[in-house]
Parts: sequence; structure tokens; C-alpha cells
Amino acid sequence: MERLSVKLNDLSDEILLLIFKKLDNTEVLYSFIGVNKRFNKLVHDSIFTNHLTMTRCSSNGSFDRLDNQILDRFCSQILPSVHHKIKWLDIESSSMEDVLLCTSYPNLCGLGLYNIEKDIALRIFTELHVKLRNFTDCLYLLDGRFDSLQKLFVDIHRILSSQIIIDNKKQLPNLKLFSLYSELDTDKYNELIMPLLHRMINLEELDLHLVVYREKRFIDGYDLKYNIINNLLRLNKFVFNIRSRLPLNDQVYLSSNEDCQLSFNDFKNNKIISCIDYFPDRKEGQCHIYSYPYQAKYYEYITNNFPDGLFKYVREVSLYDEHPFEHEFFVKIAKSFPFMEQLTVNNEKPQKNKFDEQSKDDNRHLSVIQYPYLSVVQNRA
Repeated sequence: MERLSVKLNDLSDEILLLIFKKLDNTEVLYSFIGVNKRFNKLVHDSIFTNHLTMTRCSSNGSFDRLDNQILDRFCSQILPSVHHKIKWLDIESSSMEDVLLCTSYPNLCGLGLYNIEKDIALRIFTELHVKLRNFTDCLYLLDGRFDSLQKLFVDIHRILSSQIIIDNKKQLPNLKLFSLYSELDTDKYNELIMPLLHRMINLEELDLHLVVYREKRFIDGYDLKYNIINNLLRLNKFVFNIRSRLPLNDQVYLSSNEDCQLSFNDFKNNKIISCIDYFPDRKEGQCHIYSYPYQAKYYEYITNNFPDGLFKYVREVSLYDEHPFEHEFFVKIAKSFPFMEQLTVNNEKPQKNKFDEQSKDDNRHLSVIQYPYLSVVQNRA
């Protein structure tokens, strides 16, 4: 290898990369990590570390375990040096424990397991993070094939009904934590989401991020207590961020924000924020309820009734109202979202007060508001 490396060292980086790309990533790392500083720098490139196949293909096409000498060096030296760059690993089942326990993989998003028995696979996976296109796929995951699942984090594009009939009644006694995130509105809150939650009879932690369309009443504390808390008796942590919308159809009574806050009087262990708005032009009402501190990276449809607070995790903000946003409102936004990177403004009404009302000089302009991390601004008026 020393003689070969001397000759390779005479080649340019461009030529070396072309050669390395013809090889398997595992071969590149095993052969050239530790040879010299130049080779180390080249083979640490993400091209060679993103996807590693820790298997050996036999003559009959099956996947076998790597030779012990090769596997030992990977686990003791190579994987710990590139662990933060690995996004996908292919592993043969007998070496799975060696590979997965030799270091951490903070950016791993895919794992291929070969020669693993079905019963073992279903037994060892107790936590699952998935992004799904529809609610049907979520029901498939919970149809009994993952009975050992204890923690499930689901991000669903949109929650809609399906013509496919899937059992949504079988109890899920082993599930202890469930997180459901869906950024598009759904009108299937009672039809699909509630029956699924009621199956989780031993659930201890619940995290809901939803936009719900309803015909008659907002989702408030009474609704959450009746539909969720009273049915999940072991629940000890409930985090939620729910925005419910309903049409304005000449209702005799419209709920106020005070009514909504009163509905959370029994939520002793949580600080709950609520904000209700009505939009006559759009003929729609909106109720936003969430547990504080707020943990999501986005905060949508903020109006002039925004209740203040510090939202250090939020990076994307959208504003909407049928009344103009004034300077003081934007000052409040800057203070509440110090790390905001993207701002969308949707308001057709122009700002009224364009000068400093507290100044004796009628022509004194308002102060400049600073958003130190803001990089994207969209105006959809």
C-alpha cells in the first residue's frame, strides 16, 4: 500500500477523486483513511461518507458479514471518525450490534438491514420516526405488525379519509409516546384522529400539531378534556399546538378568547395560551391554542391579537389580519421571535400611523426595527 500510495500521491486531486468514485465507499475509506493527511481530507468528503454499505456480496448474490479484520477496523477507527457525516448505513444483521454501538450517528436518516429475521426486526424496533403522505399509511403501521412499538413520531402531509377500510379499533397497549404533526387543515378530527388516540390505552406522552376545520365550534380545553384526557388515563404529558377554523354562518353566539381560556382551568400542569379571531371579510373564525413554552419551528396566522411571549424555537412566521398592522405590532413580533428567519405578511390594509406619535416633531419617522436573522420576506397582500 505504501508503494501504491506514493504513485497515487503524484496524481492531482481531481484525478484521485475520479479514481475513488469508481470504488465502493467502504473500500475507499478502508484503503485510504490514515495513509496521509491529503488522502484523509479527500476521503472524508461527503461523497464517500454519506452512504456506507457494511456488507460483502457473495458469488450467489446474497449479503454476508464483512471480514472480521475489516469490520474491527471500521468499528474502532473509521466509523467514529466519520460518524457525523453518515446519512445511510447498510448492515448485515450479525454485525448490526457492532456497527450501531461503536459510535453515534446524529445525521443518520436511513438504515438497511440484511439477513434479519422478521420476528427479530419487529421486536427490536421500539421507536419509529416517519413522514407519510396520508393517514392510511399511519393505520397500516399500527395494524399489529409493530406490536413492540413504544414511541411513534408521525409527520403526515394531510389527514384525509380513504376508500380503503383498515381496522382503527385494535388497542395499542405498548405505545407510550405518540407525536402527530400535520401542517395542512383536516376536517377528520373526530372521524379519524380521535379513534386512533382512543386505541392508545396506556399512552403517557402526547404531542399534537394540527390545523382542524370544523363546522360548529372551536377546539378548546373542554374538547381536549372530553375527547382525549378522559380517555387516556395514564397520560401525564400533553403538548399541543392546534389551530381550529370554522365558517361564520350568522351564529347567535361567538366564543371569546376569555371563554376559551376558562376552558383550560383544569389544566393545572400546563400553561396554555389561546387566541381567537374573527374575519368578517373571509367569513371565518380562528382559534389557536397551544401549550407554552412553544416548541414548533413555525407560527402561522398571527393577528393583531397576538398575546406576546418569547418563541426562541420559531424560525418561520406568517402574519394575517383584516385590520392594518401598525409599527408597535412589528416591534412586538421582533421581540417575540428573536431568531426568525422567514416572514410572510398577508394584509391588504395599509399601515395608518407612519410617524412617531410620542414625538413633538410631527415629521419624525418611526424607529427602525431590527430582525438580525431574517433572510426571507414575502408579501402576499
